[in-house]
Amino acid sequence: MKTLSIDVRPAEPQDAAAIAEAHRLSWQHAYAGLIPHRALAKMIERRGETWWRKATRGPATILVVDVAGTIAGYATVGLNRSRALPQEGEIYEIYIRPEYQGIGLGYLLFGEARRLLKSLGCSGLVVWCLEESAHASQFFRSNGGVDAVEGMEDFGDVQLKKLGFIWH
Repeated sequence: MKTLSIDVRPAEPQDAAAIAEAHRLSWQHAYAGLIPHRALAKMIERRGETWWRKATRGPATILVVDVAGTIAGYATVGLNRSRALPQEGEIYEIYIRPEYQGIGLGYLLFGEARRLLKSLGCSGLVVWCLEESAHASQFFRSNGGVDAVEGMEDFGDVQLKKLGFIWH
């Protein structure tokens, strides 16, 4: 019997191409029809392999969920960027490739991201998502988040409402 390995670990520079691919696929899946096509394409294009290689050395921590050698998803975490909120930590992004969704990898990755922030001494955390992204909103609610704050995000000529989910 073969054993399938699933590991959540810090990203390394050699993961950059795989993270870029996970980013492209998950963003196309999550935002097609929500974010205008041109703006979405530009956002994805900016974050190619070179961008992710630099990001692995940056101030934010990138975690990857590695399924038998394939990067199935990633999360970026660090200090809260909103000075108006008392939560000290923030999960900037958490995405799972579409073909790996629905099997618990998002919950695993989210739990590890929360543990990392706690181990760094962060009290509470915030995660933002687009209001119209029902899948993301449901995910954060099911993980105990409370949508307590709102904001707006610009995508070219379009402004979309975003929700800030908090954990104390």
